[in-house]
Amino acid sequence: MVEQQPPRGARMAPFWGTVLAVAAGALLPFLACGGVLAAMLVAGRIVPGAARSVGSGPAVAIIHVRGVILSSAGALDSSAANAQTIIKHIRDAAKNADVRAILLRVESPGGSVVASDEIYHALNQVDKPLVVSMGELAASGGYYISANADWIVATPNTLTGSIGVISEFISLEGLLNDYGVSATTIATGKRKDFGSMFRNMTADEKVYWQATVDEIFASFVDLVAAGRKLPRAQVQALADGSVYTGRQALANGLVDELGYEQEALRKAAELGGITGEPRTIEYSDEPSWLQLLQGLSGRSALPSRAEVLSLLSVPALQMRWAAP
Repeated sequence: MVEQQPPRGARMAPFWGTVLAVAAGALLPFLACGGVLAAMLVAGRIVPGAARSVGSGPAVAIIHVRGVILSSAGALDSSAANAQTIIKHIRDAAKNADVRAILLRVESPGGSVVASDEIYHALNQVDKPLVVSMGELAASGGYYISANADWIVATPNTLTGSIGVISEFISLEGLLNDYGVSATTIATGKRKDFGSMFRNMTADEKVYWQATVDEIFASFVDLVAAGRKLPRAQVQALADGSVYTGRQALANGLVDELGYEQEALRKAAELGGITGEPRTIEYSDEPSWLQLLQGLSGRSALPSRAEVLSLLSVPALQMRWAAP
């Protein structure tokens, strides 16, 4: 008896069905991301431009500093303040002839010493009035970038100040000893492995690094004293790392006024010579759709082993409030 073979088309149907299913499964994440991005674009959540404004004429530029201040941050890291993006906004506002004043909206515990200083330096190069509006938190590096403003507005319950520098190290020496694990380091000098997480810091190294921290701290105190036009001794007395409420900051001369963003906006308009309701140009710190796509395709959602080890071992200097 001869076995009947199904037609060729019928034999190929399961094969092509499997191929199409696999292809559809592979495309689903990209289609989903595309749908989310399209929805955000329609909703106005992602603006592929640097600034949002309505109308024309004299305006106040609004620039946001949100989250921990870093020299750079990934497109998907919305919890960090990317110094390079903020500096670009500052320079764009400085070049915009319509911008008569800048309102810096600060909501940050501080962060990198270098990143904070770069933002401060960029603001210092702008020959336009600068007003700071402090949100819930404007501490340490967040206060550093604010100190030289023409006017600082804090809410009564803003936490600000925390004038100081911090550098933290993690040592795994005790844990490694418990498990009989040792590390061998070959270096060219006694401080070449300074800050290594594989051993405790020596007393000599602590003295050495404390001098570095103190040097940067002294510059911080000088900057605040000059910006706020306060005696250095007064700033030094306040600079023990304490945070102050808006009310306390006003009493100590660290801010100029208690109020909210609207009060700060009115002050910026006044200093910029704008009468009536001021037009605003808001510089967005949200990533463009292209940056989001690059971020999604460029890395895993989890940090790599090398990134984790780098974060644990690098002796970072920070102007950051270390509270949770």
